[in-house]
Parts: sequence; structure tokens; C-alpha cells
Amino acid sequence: MKSILLVLALGIAAAPAIRILTADRKPKTLAGFERYVKTAELRIGKEENDPAAFLYFDKLSAPDRNRIKGFLRQGTIFITKLTTLDSQSQPIEAPGGLIHHWLGIVFIPDATLQKVLGIVQDYNHHQDYYRPEVIRSRLESRRDDNFKVYLRFQEKKIITVTLDTEHNVEYKRLDRTHEFSRSYSARIQEVRDAGEPGEHLLPVGHDGGFLWRINSYWRFEEGDGGVYVQCESISLTRDIPTGLGWLIEPFVTSVPRESLQATLEATRRAVKAKLKLGARR
Repeated sequence: MKSILLVLALGIAAAPAIRILTADRKPKTLAGFERYVKTAELRIGKEENDPAAFLYFDKLSAPDRNRIKGFLRQGTIFITKLTTLDSQSQPIEAPGGLIHHWLGIVFIPDATLQKVLGIVQDYNHHQDYYRPEVIRSRLESRRDDNFKVYLRFQEKKIITVTLDTEHNVEYKRLDRTHEFSRSYSARIQEVRDAGEPGEHLLPVGHDGGFLWRINSYWRFEEGDGGVYVQCESISLTRDIPTGLGWLIEPFVTSVPRESLQATLEATRRAVKAKLKLGARR
């Protein structure tokens, strides 16, 4: 929903070869991702509906929970990498692709649940809140708490990667202090020559493989004089081309984390700006 967590996972450091590295998303790759998601959502669904296990740190020991909450209230953003295993405690692979699974939490002091939701559901202005990654945004339709959203993402690092994406987002209220949402990518297409007269979309699943799927699971909890915002992201990219691991692996390990942190920071910044504006009136 919010950011292009992994669009630079593959190929970005080899600009001259980017067209040569075009990859096809194979059915077995997508099947592996969907299996991973289905397994992860067994745990996610339980947590979403349990206020006592709603946030990541709720299941930790009291000292660890208090330590993380203390860091969050001081302004630190908590980020961790997750891995979902199958029923036999084995890794779930997506042949021909890579699955990236990260979780982050930010605390926004003085905010309320409604103030935070007012920002994250304001999809027409995500291009303002989440720049420079989001350069266009539009709410295409809304029915009750179900949203269809268009976002154009752009990342610049050696080369520029632009993606046109659509997402289906659903929000659910658990109680007066807890709400969660799920966002599923419905379409992701790489934009070639973005902003130029010859701009065009590459076929779905036949592109640079920077991002083939992304699911985002957001949770919002009001408490401790503010709102905790947690985002868990599961995404799919192509795998690392043979011989380029030394060049590409650093992006696989660093960019997802950095992008998630930037998204949470942008959310906090946008909410705080709205609160400050409201205080002036």
C-alpha cells in the first residue's frame, strides 16, 4: 500500500544490463509466494483479532516489551526481519523469485486513532505525504471500508525505476483503540521511459522483476498518549542473477529495511504536521 519496499532489490547497480536482465514471473514463483502468504496469514489473522497480541512486542517478555516501547516513545523506529516456515518448520521458497518479509513499528505521540487513519486513508494526497517514493496517487473507488488505490512509485539509485500499481485495501475496527488493514497489490507494471514522450508500460510479470507482488498488513493501536503504527510487508521480486550476487545482495538486505523505515517516518511526519496545523486553528 504505502511504499515501494523492494523495487531496487535486483539489477539496479547494473544500469547498462537492465534490459538484458528482464525476467518472466513464472507460475511456480507466484505459487510459492502465495503459499508463503497463506501460511503467514494464519498467524497474522490471530493477532489482528486479539488486543493482547495485537502488536509485535505484546508477545515478548515484560522487560523486552517495556524496552522496545521505551525506545519507540523516544522516537526510535523498530524494524525486524521475519521468516515464515511451513508446518514442517522448513523454509517456503518461490522458485525463480525472492520473498521479502519485514515488520516495523513507529509511535506517534499526541495522536489519536482517527487522526492517523485520516492520513493513511487520504490516498489522493499520498503523493504529498510519501514523496519522493510516491509521485502520483489516486483513490479510484471506495465502498465502506474497502478502497481501491492507484500509486506510482519511483526510486532513483544509479538508475530510475518507476512502477504503476493498484492496490485493494480493507480496514477493520477491532474496538475503539484498535484497527487494522490489509493491502494487496492488484496490478504492478514497470514504466519504461517514465515522463518521456515514449513512456509505456511493460507487460505484467515480464519486466525487470523489481517488484512482482506486495502485501502490507497495518495495525493501529491508540495508547500511552499516542498511537502505535505497525506495518508488516511481504513482497516478491525476481531472484539474483547468477554471477551478480556480490553486486545485488546488499540491496536485497538493505533496501527493504530502509524503505520500510522511510514509510513509517513519513507517516509520523504527516500526522504530526496535521496535528500542528490543527493546533494553530
